[in-house]
Parts: sequence; C-alpha cells; structure tokens
Amino acid sequence: MTAIDKLGKIFNRQILIWLAALAGGTILGLLNIGWIDDLSSFVSTVFTRVFQLLAVPTIALAVMCTLSAFGKQKSTGKIFAHAIGYTLATTLSAALVGIILYVVIAPANLPSALIDGGNAEVPTDLNTTSYYDHILNVIPNNLVRPILEGNVLSILLIAVGAGLALAHMEESKEKRQVVDFIEGLQQLLFLALKAVITVLPIGIVAFAERLTAEMSGGVIADSLGKYVLVIMGGNILQMVIVLPLFLIAKGLNPIKVAKAMAPAILVALFTKSSAATLPTTLSSAENRLKISPRVSRFVLPICTTINMNGCAAFIAVTSLFVMQNSGFFSVDSPITDLLPTLLVWLLVSVVSAVGNAGVPMGCYFLTLSLMTGTGAAVGVMGIILPIYTIIDMVETAENVWSDSCVCAIVNDNGAYDEGNWVI
Repeated sequence: MTAIDKLGKIFNRQILIWLAALAGGTILGLLNIGWIDDLSSFVSTVFTRVFQLLAVPTIALAVMCTLSAFGKQKSTGKIFAHAIGYTLATTLSAALVGIILYVVIAPANLPSALIDGGNAEVPTDLNTTSYYDHILNVIPNNLVRPILEGNVLSILLIAVGAGLALAHMEESKEKRQVVDFIEGLQQLLFLALKAVITVLPIGIVAFAERLTAEMSGGVIADSLGKYVLVIMGGNILQMVIVLPLFLIAKGLNPIKVAKAMAPAILVALFTKSSAATLPTTLSSAENRLKISPRVSRFVLPICTTINMNGCAAFIAVTSLFVMQNSGFFSVDSPITDLLPTLLVWLLVSVVSAVGNAGVPMGCYFLTLSLMTGTGAAVGVMGIILPIYTIIDMVETAENVWSDSCVCAIVNDNGAYDEGNWVI
C-alpha cells in the first residue's frame, strides 16, 4: 500500500468520524433531554473558549513569523495585493448575490404590530459610534488591552508592525534569539492545536446537539420565510457556485479544496467565529491542502479579519429589509427607482463587512448600528434576532470557506519562492 493510499484511508476515516459525531449530536438534540442539553451546552462552551484562546496568539504569531522571515522580499507585497484583491472581489460578489436575490424574491412588509413588538427584543446597550471612533478603537494605546478584549484588528496591527520591524532589523544574535523565541511559541501553539483537533468529534456532538435542540424549540419563524430564503439562498449560492468559480478560474479543483478544508468549515459552522476558527483553518490549509506556511500564515489571519462574505450579504439584505419595512422604499418599485439605493447599500455593506470583527453576532450589531443611524424601524432587528443564530452559523462557514479559497488562489499564483502546488 502506498503512502497516498494510507493518507486516503486516514482521511476517509476522519470524514466518517465527523459525520458520525454530527449524526449522534443531532439524535441527542431531538431527544430533548434536559441533562443532555445542559451537558452539551457546557461542552460546546468549553470548545468555543479553547478555540478563542488559541485564536489570538495564532493571529499574532503567524503574522510576525511570516513577515519577519520575508518582509523585505518583493513577494510580500505581491501576496498582500493578491489577498486584498480577491478578498474585495469575493466580498463584493457575496453582497451582489444577496441584493439580486432580494429584488427577485421581494420579501413583503411585516405587520406593524409585529415590528412594534420586536422593539422589546432589540439590545438596548448598543453604543452608537462614528467611523472615527471605530478607527480609534482599532489603534491600540498599549499591548495588553487588545489581547484582553480580543480586538482582532488591533492585534493584527501590532503583529504587522512587529513583524516588519524584525524583517528590517540588521542580522544579529539578538534578532535571531527573538525570532527563534517567536517561532518556538508558534510550534508550541500548533502542538496544542493538534491535541484539540484530535478530540474535536466530542465538540461536534455537543454543537450538533445544541443546534438541533434550538431548531426543534421553534427558533425558525415562518413569518420571515422570504427574508430567510434570501439570506440562506445567497449564502448557498456564494458557497457552492460563486466561490468555486473563482477556484476553477485559477485551475483549482473546488471539490478537493473543500474536502481539505472541511474541518475548518465545520468548526466555523458551530463556533460562529472566524477568529476562533483560525487555528483550525491554518492547520487544515497546511496539513491537508499543503499550502505553503509562508502564504497561509500571512493570508489567513488577514482574511479572517477582513474577508467577510457572509457579513456583507447579511448587511446588504437586512438593511434593505429594515428600510423597506420603515417605508424608505417599496420593493415593488421599478428597478430604475431602486437602483440608486441598491448601489449605495452594496458599497456600504462591502466597506462595513471589511471592517467588521470576526466574532459571533458581529454582523448583527454592526447592521443594528447602521440602521439606528438611519432612523429606521429597528424593531425589525428584534424580530430577526431569534433566528440569527442559524444565519450566523451559515455565514461564518461561508466566511471561512471564502478565506480558504482566497488562500488557495494566492498560493497558486506563485508569488513566493517555494513553487506551486497542484491538486
């Protein structure tokens, strides 16, 4: 038996274990047993916290190691440019797909009494901040606060600065000691990650049980059927058609890429956090997809913070839905009348999504902030809130799948010195 055959058997065994864990969790959720629900909630929370714990140092160490190793090389700029270019392209396409579906499906207005009732569900502790405040919050004033708050953009900014500084330092014993220390911490981190991935099926059982219990408890509301259809339909189209087309255009096999990145997509589905999923995304990209670490450890942390396909679609569709229910426009109007509004919110959704944090409910609160600023009926957001858990899960999986596609495409562009890979 060849080494490839052995790897194939291992991969198939892993797939079967994940599917069995998913099926087992679903069955347990349908049983609706109290102590099982409580135990699953505890286990899923433990896994989520562990992934969040690993996410922050993963972002910082990955970027610092990569930039310190080849920050002076021309390939750094090429990789960054390719990553940004494909990020903007995929994010724009996701928002555009959502808007087109919204116009085609045309959700009707909700009853005004239902909207008024939704006001009670809207979080009241939302602080309205300007874009200047948002930028200032990203710029750290000390090294500890971004880590304590889990501010991904601030951590990324510090890591980029430190990595570039190390890259431009003169070669010396002191520099080598610092770089060796950072690389040692990174190896330790990946060892911890390997241990977590080993026991991941336990987490999958718990996550699947909680999801099934929530859905069977009436989380999905029939009154928002068309809105949910637009959101979910847009996410599915982006995941199974648009993003694979990006891969095919580069000569990559989307099915093989998806199989290799399946663990990361699955973890994203249940954790609802791109940042928390990053350790698994890196591990899958390097160990299963065989992407160069010099590319994955630079591109993926960046994509995790700015490549938000699902968020862009949610902002665009939900903002239109809220404004329609607030009387700002009618979806039955001629397309020529709707076009200016659609184009404006296409741009707003892309820009907002790029600056959004990859954390649970990040898109919801960002959209709520935008709607509060326009004076729209935010009671609609309260109606959406009970079903947002399911939406957030699919969106996060889409975000991580998009991160994976961008990383694979950048790696295939050959902007580094280690050669191309073929799948």
